[in-house]
Amino acid sequence: MDRETLRSHCLSKSGVVEDFPFGPDVAVMKVLGKMFALLPVGTAARISLKCDPAWAQILRQTYPAVTPGWHLNKQHWNSVEVDGSISDDEVFEMIDHSYDLVVKSLPRKDRERLK
Repeated sequence: MDRETLRSHCLSKSGVVEDFPFGPDVAVMKVLGKMFALLPVGTAARISLKCDPAWAQILRQTYPAVTPGWHLNKQHWNSVEVDGSISDDEVFEMIDHSYDLVVKSLPRKDRERLK
């Protein structure tokens, strides 16, 4: 899977916009202003995703390609090296989980707007 596939999957979610608040080297995917994914530009396919802390630990123990989020809260964020060692479906599931986790934390009226 390449970076553009990761980017497209993120952008296919309701209410998602791509932003570059940290400069041109990292695309930040946000849903209603809240980050759920970070995609470096110009590097191998890698993505950082928000994650339930318990599941984050399980993923790190299961996959060497999943590490604590680089420059992020390591309890709540994982960085995933998309090198083929994790199935595409599993990576998409991680993206979906991150998006859903952020949406769940939004106020009810904002969640309703996304439907």
